[in-house]
Amino acid sequence: MFFSFDGIDGAGKSTQIALLVQHLKDAGHKVVTCRDPGSTELGESIRGLLLGDHQTPISPISELLLYMAARAQLVCEVIQPALEAGQVVVSDRFLLSNVVYQGHAGGVGVEAAWQIGQVATGGISPDLTFVLDLSPGAAAGRMDRKLDRMEQRGDEYRRKLRQGFLEEADRHPERIVVIDADGTVEQVQAAVRAAAARFLPVGGQSSD
Repeated sequence: MFFSFDGIDGAGKSTQIALLVQHLKDAGHKVVTCRDPGSTELGESIRGLLLGDHQTPISPISELLLYMAARAQLVCEVIQPALEAGQVVVSDRFLLSNVVYQGHAGGVGVEAAWQIGQVATGGISPDLTFVLDLSPGAAAGRMDRKLDRMEQRGDEYRRKLRQGFLEEADRHPERIVVIDADGTVEQVQAAVRAAAARFLPVGGQSSD
């Protein structure tokens, strides 16, 4: 089983991922977590360039392809082996992010992003993606830290991102669920667990 979390920065992904992972482990599932980009040596190097380097110019298509390279390595090293071993994978972002960030908001093209992503992932995709939905203003108010390259692009960019996520959820309701992230942590987690339960086998597996 493969779950991913997405949404604009500040919506609460890290908190909700941690809670769901603990819930899954408590239920007896073996769980592997990862972040995209990242979780491999190559992926972390690319992540530093994409998010931490504010000086190097990166065009939208170059940005997209760098993300895809990191994701291809993530699938090869982490996700595919875990799925083949019968484990549950929970990823902080996946292909939907690039469809929205570079496709909807960056002008690369939505269908192009999906198509390139299919090559990069070898056709592996989440069984369910949770989009944590929050207004850009509320999300910005939660980010009490130094902003990365993407987060510095401003409110108008974040509005485009939010709209892109909602449009993709409308297009693919069978595999993308929108979760209202404006409630309490407990309320949001309850909605996440309810959506996840439809995809999980009863009982789970013994956890290490």
